[in-house]
Amino acid sequence: MTSADETPVRVGVFGLLGSGNLGNDGSLEAVLGYLRAEHPEAVVDALCGGPEAVTARFGIPATRLHWNRAEYRTASRAGAIVSKGLGKLVDVFRTAAWVRRHDVVIVPGMGVLEATLPLRPWGFPYALFLLCASGRLFGTRVALVSVGAAEIRNRPTRALVRWSARLAAYRSYRDAPSRDAMRAMGVDTARDEVYPDLAFALPTPPTSAPSGPPGPVCVGVMDFHGGNDDRARAEEIYRRYLDGTIRFVRTLVEEGRPVRLLTGDACDASVVAAILDAVDSPLVTAAEPAALADLMKEMAAADTVVAVRYHNLICALKTGTPVLALSYAAKSDALMAQMGLGAYCHPAREVDADRLLEQFRDLEKHAAELRQTLGGRNRAAAQQLAHQFTALTTTLFPAADHAHAHTLREAP
Repeated sequence: MTSADETPVRVGVFGLLGSGNLGNDGSLEAVLGYLRAEHPEAVVDALCGGPEAVTARFGIPATRLHWNRAEYRTASRAGAIVSKGLGKLVDVFRTAAWVRRHDVVIVPGMGVLEATLPLRPWGFPYALFLLCASGRLFGTRVALVSVGAAEIRNRPTRALVRWSARLAAYRSYRDAPSRDAMRAMGVDTARDEVYPDLAFALPTPPTSAPSGPPGPVCVGVMDFHGGNDDRARAEEIYRRYLDGTIRFVRTLVEEGRPVRLLTGDACDASVVAAILDAVDSPLVTAAEPAALADLMKEMAAADTVVAVRYHNLICALKTGTPVLALSYAAKSDALMAQMGLGAYCHPAREVDADRLLEQFRDLEKHAAELRQTLGGRNRAAAQQLAHQFTALTTTLFPAADHAHAHTLREAP
């Protein structure tokens, strides 16, 4: 508790939150759960992509990340280009003023140090750099918590990401390849730790092993066009991914299997529509998840899952449901290996429906033992995240940690 003469710790959360990506919001939910449990006295607000959505769902004040509301729309006309340029200048002062009001700023999870999906340097990398530079300037501790990273080729993006990481007061990564990538880009990671993704700290819905005839299959989809280095063949990658997925779903339906289509971001709705149009069957239905909890409930009721998005994979793994990953980045391969399902990865850029079906049959054949493996790995992930939250308190809230230790010493 905070005494009357003490000022509450002011904590900010930062990122593309409330913008329609369920994984990002799930990471925020996990951090807010930690803050409310361990630091209920903290005053929390957000600088984020969708402030209205964050306030409505999580009940915290929120400010728009960018002054220019059209930040993520392509600027083609002169007026739009000028507005975007002006916005970059205004955001320097807006970000600095916001950071200065806080004692601590947490960037909760997300792939903030990677460019595995299309990304321009003057978008989020620039915003993250402003955050971390402002934190260093004003003495506000900035923490990058269980974030994803990947080595970046584009030189401006690489420089912004590298300097953001260097200026942060605390860094941890959601897998070892992320830490390796930052080391390769010139960041000293000797004191940085690796912990599971924050979504593993979220509550898990009740689950039960399937019994009886083969049951439903959840297929998590994505509006996937490759990454930063794939712009020249983006449409080709999308068509191959979509055609392979349609063929896979059609085969399951022909075998009488119910298929439940799942998304992880608002932009995935077009892929769901394309599959429903191509496979006209009452056995194919689509969910409209609003949070990772909704995804987990869907996956807990399924026999097996095939998914692309990283946090769709996490939801399946967390519920103990055997999952086959359509992998588009090293982070997916690392996650699957960490959870004991490394053999069940298929390249999202080159979907081969025949090979995908072969891997899916093998997944179902070994489903019972895989469920046992996942049970043990999930318990280990929860313990690791508990350790991280303890480390966060020590690093970011030293006064609170000292007070807690004093209370323990005074206890009879």
